[in-house]
Amino acid sequence: MGNRTIRRLLAVFAGMVVVTGSIFFLRSGVDTAPDYPMSATGNEIIIEIPTGATGFEIARLLFDKGIVKSSAAFFQVAVVDKRSEQIAPGAHRLQQKIPAKEALDQLLDSARIPNLLKVAEGAWTDEIFTQLIAQGFTKVELAKALPKLTLPLGFSGIEGIFFPAQYSFARGATALIALQAMVDRFSVEAEDSGLSAGSGKLPPMQLLTIASLIQAEGDQVDFAKISQVIRNRLKIGMPLQLDATVQYVQRKRGQVFVSSQSMKIPSPYNTYLHYGLPPGPIGNPGRAAMDAALHPEIGNWLYFITVKPGDTRFTEAYSEFLRWKSEYQTNLRAGAFGAKP
Repeated sequence: MGNRTIRRLLAVFAGMVVVTGSIFFLRSGVDTAPDYPMSATGNEIIIEIPTGATGFEIARLLFDKGIVKSSAAFFQVAVVDKRSEQIAPGAHRLQQKIPAKEALDQLLDSARIPNLLKVAEGAWTDEIFTQLIAQGFTKVELAKALPKLTLPLGFSGIEGIFFPAQYSFARGATALIALQAMVDRFSVEAEDSGLSAGSGKLPPMQLLTIASLIQAEGDQVDFAKISQVIRNRLKIGMPLQLDATVQYVQRKRGQVFVSSQSMKIPSPYNTYLHYGLPPGPIGNPGRAAMDAALHPEIGNWLYFITVKPGDTRFTEAYSEFLRWKSEYQTNLRAGAFGAKP
């Protein structure tokens, strides 16, 4: 769900506490709101939380459906538990006649959310669209929604702005609502990380592009070092020569080996042929990659290579890189990466 909706839900939860008298419960510590005992359980049902539902509406819905014994009981739990910010709109499978805390736990259990959309970090936008189509949206609906999106200041295009996370949409949600929720989440993450403000001579879009390269090129433990390698190469005018950019052009995932012929593909995204950053992001990066784009680990590295899974090495010496490359090729031929070239 979009962060604006999340913040609105939490704010309403807090505001309604005063209206309903739940502030008394919080201050006194006395549990006077009717609640089911921990041992209570009932039948499972599907409830639908509308997009933009207020805290009062959610609590009332749970009460009306026989899930909690009172709205106030759920308020008491939701107001003091920050996880309530993560309640998503859409369908939820819950048990009836359960304690308010258990109701919150079940609302947050992804296994209880039918048709949950899980967007992987680094996913290409067309891959996200494929997922949305599988959930019932059409290509035409998605295409019509794109020009209507409200994008954060400093960002453009449709690659990189759909934040990778878990999403659930209420029944009847339009393609615009679904896409805007992802963009809104991106806006919050970009602002909170500092990406939206830029860094030095790097404007927001270039930082987002760097974040997408970092996301595609390695594991999270190496993100900050990869970020520094990219900056070091840009600084001395060295081509980035990143395999992930070629794979993005080819639309091929899971390939460790990039052929010399592939490196000659005539595309502005091919960093073997062109100097500098590609013209835009090559995927939708997560928060860790954003942070790494802004905060590289200081070092003189110019080269890095994953010799085998879990073993990525960094160096400033080309001769050392070549030795490691030979080791990588031996491991590749032996099937260390799961497939032989």
